[in-house]
Amino acid sequence: MGVGEQQREIRRAACVLLASLLVSTLSPPAQAWEGRTQQLVVSRAVESLPYPLRAYYESNRSSIAQLAADPSQWGEEGSRPEQRYIQLDSYGTYPFAELPRDYNVAVRRFTRAKVTRRGTLPWAVGSYSLKLEEAFRDKRWDEVKRYSAILAYYVAESHDPFNTTINHDGALSSQPGVDKRYSRSLVERYQAFFIIRPGGAYKIEDPTNHAFGMVVEANTWVDNILYADNQARHGKPDYNDDYYDAFYDSVGAILVRQLTTASQNVGAYWYTAWVNAGSPPPPAR
Repeated sequence: MGVGEQQREIRRAACVLLASLLVSTLSPPAQAWEGRTQQLVVSRAVESLPYPLRAYYESNRSSIAQLAADPSQWGEEGSRPEQRYIQLDSYGTYPFAELPRDYNVAVRRFTRAKVTRRGTLPWAVGSYSLKLEEAFRDKRWDEVKRYSAILAYYVAESHDPFNTTINHDGALSSQPGVDKRYSRSLVERYQAFFIIRPGGAYKIEDPTNHAFGMVVEANTWVDNILYADNQARHGKPDYNDDYYDAFYDSVGAILVRQLTTASQNVGAYWYTAWVNAGSPPPPAR
């Protein structure tokens, strides 16, 4: 290896070390989709369901949507921030084959502390899918509503690209706040133009594996959104109306696609839990 190549290797190693140090000091992402987005996803998810399950969710749409939008109402269920994200790129590159989909296998390979620090979002989806199934089976209808809301929250969060990356707030690419500009500001400004029509709910064979599919797919959009953010800001003094118009023109289709897919997947998880529980006849309310 020549001197020039050695210097490049040293610089590369230094960059990797700096990135790892930055990551170790960054706080985990906060709630990504804001409350109104969670409510929108829940509302559209209801429309994906078949009857008689749809009638039950229609009669409880408002209460489930409000609960999904406010984790502070969940008690101890809402106190685990590591369940809201997973830093897939800390496990290598797409499709992140180094990360076992089985939680216990992942813990044995990486340690529980490391897995927790890097986030457990897809496993949370799998866990609450089982809790909803048990509530359906036991006909504990208040618990059905509660776990439907919590599960909807985590399924929706799985579709936000910034919940799947180390660069969850844009700090590592010198784009601080890009996550909020994408997942909150664009929704606030352009929601009236969204056309969200999810397909019908379907049965999910493996809830945890399906959740990994959701977060891996969401992660593929990170670079597109970061690039669009840079392009939209170019030549502008701040994040003004012109910036947001340009940003939405570039990523609006991604945003609407992710919200539509999230809505269908929420319905699919509800439907799957109900079918796996033996499809008990739901009450009128």
